[in-house]
Amino acid sequence: MSSFASLALKPELLSNLESLNYTEMTPIQAQSLPAILAGDDVIGEGKTGSGKTAAFGLGILQHLEVKRFRIQTLILCPTRELAEQVAAEVRKLARAIHNIKVLCICGGMPFGPQIGSLEHGAHIIVGTPGRIEEHLRKGSLVLNNVKNIVLDEADRMLDMGFQETLDTILGFAPKQRQTLLFSATFPKEIESIAKRVMRSPTRIRVESQHTSETITQHFYKIDELDGNGEQQRLQAIQRLLCDARPTSAVIFCNTKRETQAVADDLNALGFSATALHGDLEQRERDQALVRFSNKSVSILVATDVAARGLDIEALDAVINYQIARDSEVHTHRIGRTGRAGQKGVASTLFSGKENFKIERLKEAHNLTVDIQPLPPAKVLAAGTYKPAMKTLQIDGGKKQKVRAGDILGALTGKDGIDGKQVGKIQIMDNWAFVAVSAKVAKDALSKIANGKLKGRTFRVRLL
Repeated sequence: MSSFASLALKPELLSNLESLNYTEMTPIQAQSLPAILAGDDVIGEGKTGSGKTAAFGLGILQHLEVKRFRIQTLILCPTRELAEQVAAEVRKLARAIHNIKVLCICGGMPFGPQIGSLEHGAHIIVGTPGRIEEHLRKGSLVLNNVKNIVLDEADRMLDMGFQETLDTILGFAPKQRQTLLFSATFPKEIESIAKRVMRSPTRIRVESQHTSETITQHFYKIDELDGNGEQQRLQAIQRLLCDARPTSAVIFCNTKRETQAVADDLNALGFSATALHGDLEQRERDQALVRFSNKSVSILVATDVAARGLDIEALDAVINYQIARDSEVHTHRIGRTGRAGQKGVASTLFSGKENFKIERLKEAHNLTVDIQPLPPAKVLAAGTYKPAMKTLQIDGGKKQKVRAGDILGALTGKDGIDGKQVGKIQIMDNWAFVAVSAKVAKDALSKIANGKLKGRTFRVRLL
C-alpha cells in the first residue's frame, strides 16, 4: 500500500486526511488517484467499501477553485441514501478547506426548496438522476461551469432504467470535462456508455477485498418438489435466525413482492423485520434504514437495487432467500458482512431448479460449495428475539433548528434516562430519529412529549 502523503495533494487535504487517520491508500485509491489527479477520465471497478468515494472526492477537491462560486462538479448516485452518504463523505474530506459548499439534490424531497438552495449556489452537486434531469430541464440547474462529472454505482443506475436520463444529463454538460465512472460490475451497457461519454479512459479493476478468511459461506438446499418452496424457505430462514440470533442481518430477495412478503411473515412469527424495496414511499424507506442502522430492528429484507449504497457497520449475517441472478451480485451481497476485518456469515438457500446458478458461482469464483443441513427444528424452541433498542420519531429537524445535543439534553435532563441508554441520533430536514434502550422507551417518549426542545413542544411517537 502507498501513503496519501506520496501524492501531490493540497497541504490542507493531507493534514485533514491525517486527522481522519486516513494514512494508507486502499487499492482502488492507489491505482485511480494518480490518473484522477492528472485530469484523465477513469473507469473504476470495485465493490462498495473499497474506498472509491475518497478516491474521486480527493480528485475533485484538489482541482476545485473555491473562490469561483460556480457548480464545478456533478456527482450522480442511484439512490438518495447513497447520495447523502457521498455528500457527507465529500464534506468530511473538505472540512479543512473553508467555504466549500456541497449540495444534495435528490428525488423524494420537495422541489421548491431545492430551487432556492440552487439559487444560493454551490461548488459540488450530489444527486439522483431523475431529480437532476428535472432541474436541468426547468433551468434551475446549469452545468456550464462543470469541470468533472462522477457516475457512482453506474451499473445500478442502468439497472434502475436511468440510461436515457444519464444521456440527457451529460448532454447538458460541457464536452471538455473529466468523467469518472465507478461501478461494482462491468456489464456491456457500461462499456457502451463509457465509449460514448468518455475520452480514452484509464481503466482500474480492484478485486473484492472480502475473502474466505473474513466471510464464511453456507449453502442450504430446499426441496421444492411438493410445490411448497416458499413455506420451506421461510422455515429455513426461521431456523437460521433462531440458531444464530444475529443483531443485524440482511435477507436478500430477487423481487419486490417477495421482499415485502418475507418481512411481513417474519414479523407475524415474532421477529423484528422491515422491508426495503422500490415500491416504498420515501418516508418509509427513511424509517426502514434509520431503524436498521440504529439497531432498533434486527432484520432488513431487501432487493438488490434498494440495498445498493447501504453502508451498515458490523453486519452479522447475510441470508440469500434465493441465489442472486448473477454471480457478481452474489459477491456484492455477501461482501456486506465481514467488513473492516470482522468475521461475517453468508447463508444461501437454493432449490434443485437453481443448481445451474450454483455451478456458475463455483466457476466464476473458484468456489467450493459444501451443502449443509439446516439447524435442527429444536432451535425454534428458544423462540424469536427482539432488538435491544427502539426508535422515537420527533416531528422537528434541521429546518426547526433541532440538534442532536438538544435531544440528548431533553432525554437525560432532570429525572431523565441515563445517557448510556441513548443510541444513534439522526436529524433529517423536518424530523429527527433517536434510538433508546427498549427498557426505557416509554419513559423516553414521555420525556420528549412532555418536555421542550428549543423552547418548543414537538410531537413524538414510537416507531
